[in-house]
Amino acid sequence: MNYPLELNFKILALASQIYIRDAGNNLVGYVKQKLFKLKEDINVYSDENKQQILFNIKADRVIDFSAKYNFTSSSGQFLGSVKRQGMRSIWKANYEIADQNNNSVMQINEENAWVKVADHLVGELPVIGLMTGYFLHPAYIVTRTDGTPILRMEKQAAFFEGKFKLVPQAEMDENEETLVLLGTLMTALLERARG
Repeated sequence: MNYPLELNFKILALASQIYIRDAGNNLVGYVKQKLFKLKEDINVYSDENKQQILFNIKADRVIDFSAKYNFTSSSGQFLGSVKRQGMRSIWKANYEIADQNNNSVMQINEENAWVKVADHLVGELPVIGLMTGYFLHPAYIVTRTDGTPILRMEKQAAFFEGKFKLVPQAEMDENEETLVLLGTLMTALLERARG
């Protein structure tokens, strides 16, 4: 892929629509969440016409604090999963990415917990709380289990839309790249209301 990648979605839309664009501003993926789903079931398409499904992300249970989101290819092959690490994510967002054998291979960790605290406090203020998306930018680092950073995802300044920028920190093989993209996409969906 041609990095850095950008994830863009409208905050005020009824059903979230996410556009995944590469450095050349080419659309490499499109997601439209279904309304009123208690159990997440998200398709990642190649374009806005939704002709070709690239991947599917499906929750293993109804809305839950520590649900596991399974990734499958367009042919239905299980690729891996991402799971929020329950109580550890109260202070600072933490996710675990597993491969097709359910072995933990990567972590997604919020870099600075104080941004989460500031976002929560400032977000409660009238008028000023509406602008937290322009000056509070949570960042997440994806690392291998040995601690090697491989990608950084940071929320960008934007009004009325969510923007995340994905910048690689190390070389990735094709399988890692797929797991990282789907893991960060799900993280962005779960954390989009912040900052």
